[in-house]
Amino acid sequence: MFEERRRGGFFKTFLIALITSLGVGALMFYAGMTLAPRYFATPQEPRVEQDLGNMPTPQQLTAEVSTARSTAAAVAKSASPGVVGVSVLKLDTDSILERNAVENWNVGSGVIVTPDGYILTNHHVAGGKSKRIVISLIDGRNIDGTTIWSDPVLDLAIVKVNEENLPTIALGDSDDVEVGETAIAIGNPLGLQFQRTVTSGIVSAVNRTIEVDNNYMEDLIQTDASINPGNSGGPLLNSRGEVIGINTIKVTSAEAIGFAVPINVVKPILEQLNRDGEFNEAYMGIFAYDREVITYIDSNYKLESGIYVVKVDKNGPAYKNGIKERCIITEVDGKKMDTMMDLRCHIYSKKPGDIINVTHVSGGRTETVQIRLAAKSQDGLITR
Repeated sequence: MFEERRRGGFFKTFLIALITSLGVGALMFYAGMTLAPRYFATPQEPRVEQDLGNMPTPQQLTAEVSTARSTAAAVAKSASPGVVGVSVLKLDTDSILERNAVENWNVGSGVIVTPDGYILTNHHVAGGKSKRIVISLIDGRNIDGTTIWSDPVLDLAIVKVNEENLPTIALGDSDDVEVGETAIAIGNPLGLQFQRTVTSGIVSAVNRTIEVDNNYMEDLIQTDASINPGNSGGPLLNSRGEVIGINTIKVTSAEAIGFAVPINVVKPILEQLNRDGEFNEAYMGIFAYDREVITYIDSNYKLESGIYVVKVDKNGPAYKNGIKERCIITEVDGKKMDTMMDLRCHIYSKKPGDIINVTHVSGGRTETVQIRLAAKSQDGLITR
C-alpha cells in the first residue's frame, strides 16, 4: 500500500515536472523567435559601425597620397622649364647723389607665358627703376630683359626678353578656382641657389584681402603651398599644370599662409601684347574698394553689391563725367562690377579713346554715364 502510494506520487511529480519543462521550453522558443530578430537581424537604419565601413581603407589612403604625389611630380616636370630666375640690379635711391648710389641685386621668380619672351613676375621684383634685369633660363643661359609694364597695386610686372621658341606654361582660369583643390608653387626660394623648388598644397581660400604698406591687395588666392622670399613672381599652378596665379606674398607671422594674384587680371594685357606688340593702358581715374575691403575700414558700413569709390583723379575722365568719391559703381558696359579686379579686367581690355558706359549710385540715385578713357601716365597712377 505504501509502495503503491509512493509509486503513484512519483509518477505524479514526474508528470508535473515534464509538463512544466515543456511549458518553459515552449515559452523560451517563442521568446527566441520573437526577440532574436531585434538583436541579430540586419538593422534597417545604418549603425555607426557600418558607417565606419565606408571610410577609406589604408590601401585607399595610400593610393590617394600616391596620386597626389604623382600629380605634383607631373606638374613639376611639365612646368619647371617655363619658370625663370629674375635678378634685378637696383640703385639705392636714398643716396643723395646718384653716382654714390649703392647697387643691390634682388632675386625673384618669373613665368614664361609666350614663346617670344613675355615673362610675368611681381612689381616688387622687376618694377620701378632698375639698372639691369637678368633672366635665368632652365638651360643655364642668362639673358637681359626689359620691364615693359608694371603695377604696384596689383604687384604685377611683365618683362620682355628677345628670344624665340621659349618653353611656356599654359594659363588657367582663376575664376574657376575652388577652395580645397590642388595648388603647386614653383620658384626660387632664398635666391638662385635653390632654383625651381616645388611645393604643393591646396587652395585655402579665394577673394582674400590683405593690407600691405597702407594699401589693400584684393581678390587674392590664398594657399598653404610654401611661398618664401625668392618665390615671388613664380607661378601657382593647378593639378593640370596651368597657371592660376602669380605668387606675391606670404604672412610672416604665421605658417602656410601665402597669396597669389589671380591670373585672369593680366590676360587682357597679354592678349593686346600678342595682337599689337604693345600695351597702351587705358585710364579711368578712380580707385575703389569692394565689400570685403569696406569691412576693414568701417565695420558698420554694409555694401551689398558694386564697388565703393574712395579716390578720384580730378584731372581724369571719370571725374569729368560725374564720378565722385563715395559713388558706388554697379555696372560697366552692362557687366556687374563687384570687385576692383572686375573693373581692372574690363579696363585692361580697352584702349585709350574707347568709350565705356558706367552705371553708378550716388545720393540714392542711379545714373549711367559715358566715359571716354584716357591714356595712362605714370603720374596719373592712383594709389591709396
